[in-house]
Amino acid sequence: MSEMANAIRELTEERGCSLESVKLTIENSIKAAYKRTFGTADNCVVKFAPDMSDVLVYSKKTIVDGVYDPVTEIELEDALKLSSECELGDEIEILVDPKGFDRSAVSTGKQTAHQGLNESFKDRLYNEYKDKIGEIVIGYYQREHNGNIFVDLGKRESVEGYLPLKYQSQREHYDKNDRIKALIVDIKKISSGLQLVLSRSDSKFVQKCIELEVAELADKTIEIHKIVRDAGYRTKIAVKSNREDVDPVGACVGLKGTRIQNVIHELMGEKIDVLKYDDDPTVFIKNALSPAKVEKVIILDESKKQALAVVTEDEFSIAIGKSGQNVRLANRLCDWSIDVKTEAQFAELDLSEISTRKAAESLFEGGNVASEDGESVAGENETPEEITSVSELPGVDSKVAEILKSAGFDDIEKFVEGYENGDVQKLEGLTLEEIENVSKVIHNTVEFVEEENSSDASENQVEEEEEEYFCPECGAKITLDMTQCPNCGVEFEFEEDEE
Repeated sequence: MSEMANAIRELTEERGCSLESVKLTIENSIKAAYKRTFGTADNCVVKFAPDMSDVLVYSKKTIVDGVYDPVTEIELEDALKLSSECELGDEIEILVDPKGFDRSAVSTGKQTAHQGLNESFKDRLYNEYKDKIGEIVIGYYQREHNGNIFVDLGKRESVEGYLPLKYQSQREHYDKNDRIKALIVDIKKISSGLQLVLSRSDSKFVQKCIELEVAELADKTIEIHKIVRDAGYRTKIAVKSNREDVDPVGACVGLKGTRIQNVIHELMGEKIDVLKYDDDPTVFIKNALSPAKVEKVIILDESKKQALAVVTEDEFSIAIGKSGQNVRLANRLCDWSIDVKTEAQFAELDLSEISTRKAAESLFEGGNVASEDGESVAGENETPEEITSVSELPGVDSKVAEILKSAGFDDIEKFVEGYENGDVQKLEGLTLEEIENVSKVIHNTVEFVEEENSSDASENQVEEEEEEYFCPECGAKITLDMTQCPNCGVEFEFEEDEE
């Protein structure tokens, strides 16, 4: 077998390139060299031997009487020497010796072939991995750059894993050769081959980890309704069963908690709340606020999805969670705006006068708020605070607030303006669902008050305080620009008082 046949076999077997892609690459490289030598490749014809042992290059020329372009035309007399059946206007293919190409042409052909094979190889890899987005992959820590981790997937040198800093859990730390399990969220072509973008902060990563542990999820006996997560700290999972005799929470937790403990171990100790989904929002909200025990849930406005959860004094700090984390996750899980009150606070409320807006604003006025240590602080007689930043609003995730602050949208008015013109929706790291949640909280919580124009107010005040003048003779009303009384005709002039 010829050298060419051996080279083609290596490309198709070792690198996985198809025969057609190899033939196309060789043809393009020859045409590139041909064009470099003759100025055009429009009349270049490349033909392969049936056994791929050889390749022939032809120059297609038109038979003319009087050659104007020797690259694309040939005299009838010369053509007849090649074939006795030639006539004017016919096309004839003339064999070209590639050895006649100059050195720069050969170099161009090699470069084209190299680029073509690389692109063909990357395309094949991309087609192989494009359907793997959303799957779990396991690799090993290789190196780190600016907080971003490169992962050795051990499959082939041309495929590398890339774990960006923004997709890492805040509580995790890796050293060289540490094992890393992550979710494939994107695929990119790079110069060396393919890069799999990985994530360990995505909620779907937790879902995949649980699916590996819980067989009932695979056979659809139970289903995951929704997962919300504050990566590195807490995850809430709502599950439901398709069979009455199967407890969805127990199936996920496992005997003595073995199944869920395996997932917690993979997440480096992140807390996981597995709770039962219920079509009744009052029951679902009560479950979502676990591990707190909720006494009762009151629906304030079903259309705007606003509810009030009542807990005992001891359970209040648990329901709110550290920095409001537990109630924020519950809000996202249920897609409701949940206000948490103690029994004492609830007793002081007049439910008949509670409006939708008052329910949303109750965290800021007329009630107790939780301090950092979880103790309640009295605030019934305090003046309501003016809220200006998104991070102060109830129900806004801290991670979302931080991203908005970095982008200059922490101010509520700037957020509303950016939301209306579409700038907020373009921010990286935020989903449309998270942005809509912030907008919904602002709509339900903040009341915008138009301030009276100060210049208008001062003008009105001046007009009100303007002094009136009367004629000293007849008492008719006069103005400063008059020189005589319009009623009695007496003349007068005004002088400034030196005082």
